[in-house]
Amino acid sequence: MSFADRLQRAWYEGHPALCLLTPLELLYRRVVEARRQRFIDQSNAYRAPIPVIVVGNITVGGTGKTPLILWLIEHCRRRGLRVGVVSRGYGAKPPTLPWRVRPEQSAEQSGDEPLLIVQRTGVPLMIDPDRSRAVRQLLETESLDLILSDDGLQHYRLARDLELVLIDAARGLGNGRCLPVGPLREPAKRLDSVDAVLLNGAEADTANGYAFSLEPVALVELCSGERWPLDHFPYGQQLHAVAGIGNPRRFFTTLETLHWRPIPHPFADHAAYSQEQLKFSPDLPLVMTEKDAVKCRAFAPPGWSYLQVQAVPSAAFITWFDGQLTRLLPDHS
Repeated sequence: MSFADRLQRAWYEGHPALCLLTPLELLYRRVVEARRQRFIDQSNAYRAPIPVIVVGNITVGGTGKTPLILWLIEHCRRRGLRVGVVSRGYGAKPPTLPWRVRPEQSAEQSGDEPLLIVQRTGVPLMIDPDRSRAVRQLLETESLDLILSDDGLQHYRLARDLELVLIDAARGLGNGRCLPVGPLREPAKRLDSVDAVLLNGAEADTANGYAFSLEPVALVELCSGERWPLDHFPYGQQLHAVAGIGNPRRFFTTLETLHWRPIPHPFADHAAYSQEQLKFSPDLPLVMTEKDAVKCRAFAPPGWSYLQVQAVPSAAFITWFDGQLTRLLPDHS
């Protein structure tokens, strides 16, 4: 188990040694809160001429943000809205910034999550750690009604009209402490100022947020793009399961709910792969996440597949969100 894995376990399960990091947590909190105060009224931030919706989290690790972005894109399009996306492009190595992500690019160049979003939806997407610069560049080349900022909650240089925060319902906020003592990027009180909280895996809406789930849709073979039904493998099939995401356990559990027997192979979030790394014994079917698949298509042999999932928000969230779109874009209601 890596140091990062041990640290994450300590955040959610507890460890007495974490108290030794308290001075670093106090320093981190001061820096974070001072930075937020500089932009709290958004007067120092860039305000786009169209509405900006930020989708992010206050915890380290996966919360289902990319599937929700995909749902938001399609939902807004069904209302006739032209949607663009900006992203930091974590791990990307583009030749210049800002960088327009195209479906034929590599994950190394454009980042795995931005490439996944573009390949699934064809949405105009610009990556740049400076998201305000990414928005400006996108608006120079596209006529849009709405911008979605992928994981930009703490990027205060970009003014926003709506903040959506995702939380893993099972793990919650861990020990409720900020980095490095806990998993929080910002103090928990930050949730009081956001517009909506979505709880990934919650069975029903609560006073703390709207429920949403990630539901399996199909298996997709990497090399051919052929879609297989969820009963493609028989009940009890043993298979190799690859997940380089923020919370690999969620993926392995999903495969178990489909009545397969996954042999888990967790990797670091945003991990890069080679074919040699993914040669496991015994010889069994291999299933990975879609985020991993965008990095493996070039060398995947026949038979490797990824599990496609879709976000399913609660009816109450959809009603609330549609009301926000009407408020922000009255001409499109």
